[in-house]
Amino acid sequence: MAATVRVGTLDDLRASTRHTLVLRHGETERKLLLFSMPGVQGKPTFSCMESECPHLGKSLDTAPLQWHGADIEDLVVVCPWHQYDFRLSTGDSSTGLRACVYTVRVDDDTVYVEPPTQDTTAEGESVWTCAAIVPVPTQFATMPPPPPESTSLKQLGYAGVFDPDGVPPPAYEPDTLVAWAVLILQTASPLHKVAYTRYAKRALDQGIPIGGGAWRESEWYVPPAEEPPDRPPRLQDEQCVAPGQQSKRGRGGSERSRIALLHALANIEQWAIDLAWDIVARGPRLSVRHMQSSDTDRPDMPLPRAYFADFCQMALDEAKHFTLLQQRLVDMGSFFGALPVHHGLWDSAVETREDLCARLSIIHLVHEARGLDVNPLTIEKFRAAGDARSVDSLTTIHLDEITHVSTGHRWLTYLCAVHPEQPSPVDVFRANVRRHFVGQLKGPFNAPDRHQAGLSPAWYENLAGEKKT
Repeated sequence: MAATVRVGTLDDLRASTRHTLVLRHGETERKLLLFSMPGVQGKPTFSCMESECPHLGKSLDTAPLQWHGADIEDLVVVCPWHQYDFRLSTGDSSTGLRACVYTVRVDDDTVYVEPPTQDTTAEGESVWTCAAIVPVPTQFATMPPPPPESTSLKQLGYAGVFDPDGVPPPAYEPDTLVAWAVLILQTASPLHKVAYTRYAKRALDQGIPIGGGAWRESEWYVPPAEEPPDRPPRLQDEQCVAPGQQSKRGRGGSERSRIALLHALANIEQWAIDLAWDIVARGPRLSVRHMQSSDTDRPDMPLPRAYFADFCQMALDEAKHFTLLQQRLVDMGSFFGALPVHHGLWDSAVETREDLCARLSIIHLVHEARGLDVNPLTIEKFRAAGDARSVDSLTTIHLDEITHVSTGHRWLTYLCAVHPEQPSPVDVFRANVRRHFVGQLKGPFNAPDRHQAGLSPAWYENLAGEKKT
């Protein structure tokens, strides 16, 4: 058996999920990185890699980890200096470089590591000793949440399978609300997206920090675990088509038509979960940009905790809506994923990803407000067909959506009030529609519900977007 170096006990390594090991042999010193990950029956598993990037010798102590799949072999260390990636299992990099990795074993709760060389004493022991175990600070050592168990939309359509209450929390729970938001945005499975939304809301209620970055000299720095994706992933068996190319929905008179209508609404609600979390994730950085002026280049982040609480509640509502629609589809012999869907709603998210006022205007005060206009008509179609269960679900959704439009109105108004120039919220909204929306805002408008949400006709009448397709 090859000689190994005793590192310490499992208790010695509980201070962090990443430690720098200082190994010595005479005057020679080598530093290794020891990573711990959850294993079976609560016993961690370990990986070990050299602590310097083989490119230029820069330290990997604070390098972020990323998942390239569900298996531990697909975890990679990403050099923070030049973005070289190294697999923990092999040391291989997509760039062709290779970092040295070392075997780790655990015997009777004691951890041993392969030494840098196999030089031994006369007794066969390694000449190397572990001189120090240094825990890496928590903000750098935090492991990325692993992806949820692989699944398909068809599997989630089986009766009884779509049960968010049965989904355990991620193995590594995020330590900020923004990190939760990013985890949920990166989660393809709608079941896990709904379940993780519930866990995130619980974490917020228990006082979890918001996160979202901080000033580093002249730049707003966002940790890798808090960077939202450009486009949330979807499961592989989703049938995606261009907007307008999905199946005809009909008028709700037949069960087939009602299934198509519910399926289209479920698609909207899944995107709505992501949109709520995306505005949580982008809120800190974009709100700081909103407050910058010639007099203030490093303003404080202006959003109070109430902002994040509102959009976290919105995400929870949208998760509830998706669950109601999925359950209704299953009851009717279908499931979400049985029909083609489009991703058009996310195109508006991409269009407004760098402007918080534009995001609030287009997503929450145009698209969601349009829902207030059309939802009552949809509910009447289902009522006329005698589908009382769907009517109950759709009514719940509609009442919640009024509060969502109100949330968008409240925070757009707030951002205008705290801005140094204090612009008119109506003027800001109308300018954003002209800049970021295509075509006329269509009526007829549900004026009573829009008014309840805070929108008078001055906001939306005689307004058209000037953006070119």
